[in-house]
Amino acid sequence: MGRGLFITLEGPDGSGKTTQMDRLEEYLHRRGLAVERTREPGGTLLSEAIRRLLLEPSYSPVDARAELFLYAAARAQHVAERIRPALAAGKIVLCDRFSDSTLAYQGYGRQLGAELVERLNDLATGNLRPDITFLIDVPVAIGLGRRSGGSDRLEQEDLEFHRRVRQGYLDLARREPRRVHLIDGTPSPDVVWEEIKGILDARLERL
Repeated sequence: MGRGLFITLEGPDGSGKTTQMDRLEEYLHRRGLAVERTREPGGTLLSEAIRRLLLEPSYSPVDARAELFLYAAARAQHVAERIRPALAAGKIVLCDRFSDSTLAYQGYGRQLGAELVERLNDLATGNLRPDITFLIDVPVAIGLGRRSGGSDRLEQEDLEFHRRVRQGYLDLARREPRRVHLIDGTPSPDVVWEEIKGILDARLERL
């Protein structure tokens, strides 16, 4: 396939990303394609260690800038160690969250600003951008209501924080409609999957 394809799934908490990631991975395997599935923060030994620092509630409070730099460090290692090598090998990389999450959560949620976050993301990734981003959107109340079990440090933030995060995602979808496909996450997982699959099939036909 030559250079691989970089696909990311994004969305607020409770949007159903994990369910759709499972379906994506299974579908691509059935088509006989080489898939590298990963997540952020995480994906490598170092990045997973940083993930624990970022999401563990007992480490609160964390300065917003320190949080941003930790995400960037985890992403730099992830891109160098996992994502770029997989793309160079012609694989399809499926990533649960990537730089758009940092834009939404730190740029908007923490109000650090899009410009700072985008500059740091470019530095951390060497200007790597996803080829396709599926942004699964749900209203904040629905997303938070879907959570089960314990909440991580970011999930425990107040409603206003999560509303700002969602707005960040919606602004991104308006700015980059060719890359970012806004998917309504409120219907059943089957309905959501059919929309994702239709977009993906059209893209795979062009490879």
